[in-house]
Amino acid sequence: MSDNATAQRATRLLTRPYTINGLDLRNRVVMAPMTRGQSPGGVPGENVAAYYARRAAGGVGLIVTEGTYVGHASTWASDSVPRFHGEAPLAGWRRVAEAVHAAGGRIFPQLWHVGADRDPGTGPVPDADVLSPSGLGADGEPKGRAMTRADIDAVIAAYAESAAAAERLGFDGVEIHGAHGYLIDEFLWAHTNRRTDAYGGDLSSRARFAAETVAAVRAAVSPDFPVNFRFSQWKGGAYDAKLAAGPRELEQLLSPLADAGVDAFHASTRRYWLPEFDGSDLNLAGWTKKLTGKPVISVGSVGLDKEFIGPEGMAFTPGTTGIDRLLDRMEHDEFDLIAVGRSLIADPDWPRRITRGEPTNPFTAELLGSLV
Repeated sequence: MSDNATAQRATRLLTRPYTINGLDLRNRVVMAPMTRGQSPGGVPGENVAAYYARRAAGGVGLIVTEGTYVGHASTWASDSVPRFHGEAPLAGWRRVAEAVHAAGGRIFPQLWHVGADRDPGTGPVPDADVLSPSGLGADGEPKGRAMTRADIDAVIAAYAESAAAAERLGFDGVEIHGAHGYLIDEFLWAHTNRRTDAYGGDLSSRARFAAETVAAVRAAVSPDFPVNFRFSQWKGGAYDAKLAAGPRELEQLLSPLADAGVDAFHASTRRYWLPEFDGSDLNLAGWTKKLTGKPVISVGSVGLDKEFIGPEGMAFTPGTTGIDRLLDRMEHDEFDLIAVGRSLIADPDWPRRITRGEPTNPFTAELLGSLV
């Protein structure tokens, strides 16, 4: 298809407004959350505000920030990752939200606890325990300790407090990070959740911690304040992992979360164009929409022509590729919004360039070293 024809299709499909729980978005393009580690002391500075504002000015409808630590010492794995608690970090985030709004965008913070991904003795509170559902790392080996009921209650409360702060600061909604092998996902995944209490066992029981977190966040904010939930099958270092082997199991996972108050799901895949289950072309986001009826964001290598992570964990340098496959799926309303990651790191104006048929800047690994 010609560049001009693709640009016309992109304009028609990507610039359609959309609404999540009463929040109007100007288009269907979302900035995917990507850890940048450029917030010394956990405080986002003016460079962070400018970074996100540039993407809003470039045409992104909704920005989901990089993962931000909730207020529990066990999640602080790095002092350069922003926090979403405390006076100085929250003051910084207020400036970020104001800058994005001034550029015409909407913004959600992504709320995050890293679980057993944190190594013992690291982070701003090095003597804090490494917490996870069963005291296991992603490799199934012992690491840290299993969470007690008091730990569970404290972490859930930390999520709720950060969500309430987001609304107070003027953010447009929140996203709960339940993907990629971090704490909430560790509860969802049988490989890391070996509990025998109410938080372990079958998939519905393993979803209890996530559902209680969603419910606490929902109760801490206004009824019309959107709550997103990001989830994935794959994990860092375990790309073939599966929470659900088929649609029935996926429904068992998602239904408790939808009932708890999720307004939109963010279904994370490494390649948006691949079918999730045999016998259907639907990707994970497509199945999520079909099973829940909720708004759904898809994601996975949009605009890139190579894997973003190699088998040894090294970042490749993808070039740019067309988006006709994406437009085909959006034309059939397989999912509602599309999140763009590294293509937006490379080019803040990616949405506008795509709709104008202009070349976009290619992603290079060097771009990860600073905020541009």
